[in-house]
Amino acid sequence: MDDPLLLSRIQFAANISFHILFPTITIALCWFLLYFRLRFSAAKGSPEAQAWEEAYYLWTKVFALSFALGVVSGVVMSFQFGTNWPGFMERVGNIAGPLLGYEVLTAFFLEAAFLGVMLFGRGRVSDRMHLLATFMVALGTTLSAFWILSLNSWMQTPAGYRVVDGVLHADNWLQIVFNPSFPYRLAHMLLASTLTVSFLIAGLSAWQMLRRTTNAGTVKALRTGVVAAAIAIPLQIVAGDLHGLNTLQHQPAKIAAIEGIWHTERGAALTLFGIPREIAGRTDYAITVPGLASLILAHDINAELKGLNEFAGAHPPVAPVFWSFRVMVGMGMLMLAASWWCAWSLWRGRHKVGVVAQPATGGLPSPPVRQLALSRLQLRLLAGMTFSGWVATLAGWYVTEIGRQPFMVYGVLRTADLVAPHAAGMVLATLIGYLAVYAFLLVAYVVVLMYMASHPALPVPASPQAAGAATPIGGIA
Repeated sequence: MDDPLLLSRIQFAANISFHILFPTITIALCWFLLYFRLRFSAAKGSPEAQAWEEAYYLWTKVFALSFALGVVSGVVMSFQFGTNWPGFMERVGNIAGPLLGYEVLTAFFLEAAFLGVMLFGRGRVSDRMHLLATFMVALGTTLSAFWILSLNSWMQTPAGYRVVDGVLHADNWLQIVFNPSFPYRLAHMLLASTLTVSFLIAGLSAWQMLRRTTNAGTVKALRTGVVAAAIAIPLQIVAGDLHGLNTLQHQPAKIAAIEGIWHTERGAALTLFGIPREIAGRTDYAITVPGLASLILAHDINAELKGLNEFAGAHPPVAPVFWSFRVMVGMGMLMLAASWWCAWSLWRGRHKVGVVAQPATGGLPSPPVRQLALSRLQLRLLAGMTFSGWVATLAGWYVTEIGRQPFMVYGVLRTADLVAPHAAGMVLATLIGYLAVYAFLLVAYVVVLMYMASHPALPVPASPQAAGAATPIGGIA
């Protein structure tokens, strides 16, 4: 705890770990909201319209809460570049600055301009304009991910730059933006967000059903979450495989740490489980499958994989990367099993029709809907996996970021050369402060989500007479 470099890295990791939780939700959630709104528009005038509007109403509140926390934590994270890592902006500001600026100009302003219409425009604007506002906010969240991931990917696989007096300058913006790892990271993150939101929607809806606090939109939302997860998880597996091949080409030291490959070898075994001992250069209690690492990573069972011995002094710490990767993959396999099991049950019971839910706060009875053919065990499983996407995303993010060490810009700038010369005690004190605030906010966020699920307020019916009064999110006039 007397190393300012390590403490600064931990502090930035704490900030970005808290921040990424909320963009991971908002990136995909707005597209789900757009789907709910489209289904409402298509069903308008029929009994199902009420269910889709209630699903939209609840999850718009979740989006607003997540968006607010994402913005606040993002501002704090951006300050870290100046307070803890001034060397980064001094050396890389000519590239990082414009990319962050593009994110603000093309994405954040777009979200901010239409967010108010999406949240408060119901009853004030036409349904078509409200639908357009939802689409523009969804587009803005995706554009934001585009620019942020472009910068992060460039730091992993830098391209299109030149170095002048130790400072990096842009030489080719197309190569910078569309650097070698960017397409894979963008696809991987968008699918990760889709899975996070799918299980959040399915899990919270299952929790509502178990506690009998459902409304007409609960079943619609749960079905949507389960089906979306069942479709997205195999796509994520394919995207992850392609991302791994790209990483093997551009960051072989990271792959060696992920797989615990200590020495260069052909037909490398896949280590399913073990305890890596970095000082000793071995993995104890290893359970391995011969040749499988070479087959998966290079699609050739006899392919040569470089070991950590090839990167002395220039490879990441092995244990955090090794374990984070296995947590990510393990959670992905659990998502696959849970989503396909529940999707199969839904498909088999798709012809059953009946009234399954009544509004928790009174009002009109729910319209007849297809019964939800899930057992209580399946509902409990989904409820328990409500935040499973967060676990997988954070684990994957640690693989990406810790796996880049000891470089800030891979192969170009070392992290140790860019840190601010603060006293270790000062960094430690602020780190403790950050952790305390983030723990409080995270608990408060989860409690508010559970409260909203337990009290799913119904949307006030929009009418021409109500056009002069907004319907604020949360139902508070």
